[in-house]
Amino acid sequence: MDFGDLSEVMPVILVVIGLIAIQLFLRRKGGSSSSHQHVVHAILSDIRVNLRLVEILMEGEQIKRFAINGWNTCRNDIEFLSQNLQSALIDAFDIAQDYNEQVASTKRFQTTNYVASIDTIKLKDRLQKCKSSLEDWLMTNVGTTDPGGKTGIFDSLIGRR
Repeated sequence: MDFGDLSEVMPVILVVIGLIAIQLFLRRKGGSSSSHQHVVHAILSDIRVNLRLVEILMEGEQIKRFAINGWNTCRNDIEFLSQNLQSALIDAFDIAQDYNEQVASTKRFQTTNYVASIDTIKLKDRLQKCKSSLEDWLMTNVGTTDPGGKTGIFDSLIGRR
């Protein structure tokens, strides 16, 4: 191995290491904002699915469950949102949780026809309010409602956007 050529390549290696260090530093510096963004996207994903499920319910079809995974994961991390939005989220997901529990209890008792009652209009209104408020929050704080997230230096170099 010829170490004489290494001195010629060393500036390039140092620049690459420096760019990687800057990239990592910039991503960690905005940690709280990106974690807020992650919370909003997780909850917004559940809301979008649930809005479609409410439409299916309103058409007279029965569904098995509402999506509440993102909510269950992030429910304790919503303190950065407005109090009105927090209340609307809690109300909407309480209704969804109640429906899911009704469906689960009918399965436990092994009834073939389950009838779970839900105020679809109230749930749809709450979900639409939450969706628009969360999208407004994303536009204000992130600049987009796209869940793609931030792009880094290397993403722009190789053409990912």
